[in-house]
Amino acid sequence: MLKNVTITADEKVLRWARHQAAEKGVSVSKFLGTMLEDEMRRADSYWKAFENWKRLKPITGLDASKRMTREQAHDRSLLR
Repeated sequence: MLKNVTITADEKVLRWARHQAAEKGVSVSKFLGTMLEDEMRRADSYWKAFENWKRLKPITGLDASKRMTREQAHDRSLLR
């Protein structure tokens, strides 16, 4: 179900929105509605990916405590 809303924005922003909507051949209302839907989907997909990442199990055999120190990583004498 679609709902109407009133927005307040700077005249330059509204001019930009009118221009963008005209280029796409849609109303300003449709243009802004589409922008909001796109942003909602991006935010939702980010949080879904984050939740999936938090559920990942540690990688067997990987022990970060045994990594090189900064000095070892930048020691050019090891390249010989």
